[in-house]
Amino acid sequence: MLDQTELEERQTGLKRVLDLMRPAIKDDGGDLELVDVDYEIGYVKVKLSGACGSCALSGATLEAGVERILKGRLPWVEQVVGEVDDSMSFEESHSLGTGSYVPNL
Repeated sequence: MLDQTELEERQTGLKRVLDLMRPAIKDDGGDLELVDVDYEIGYVKVKLSGACGSCALSGATLEAGVERILKGRLPWVEQVVGEVDDSMSFEESHSLGTGSYVPNL
């Protein structure tokens, strides 16, 4: 069980790293949202939304970018699960940024 100090350090660190990544994703018209986290076992679930929902590179962004950065900067992170919010239509998503379109099937 984590003590209060270590829990707060993990919360602060995760917020800091997500805030560090968020501007680059927002520059492409997307956003990075924290969906769920278990600080005890090192589980983090994030979601790409906005223009990232229709971007062909969203999987690569999650795996090669978000997961690598979280695990590299936060040694307690063991598992990163990502999802993509593809609820927007192509027109809505494209108007937010310049991602490559993947049809919402």
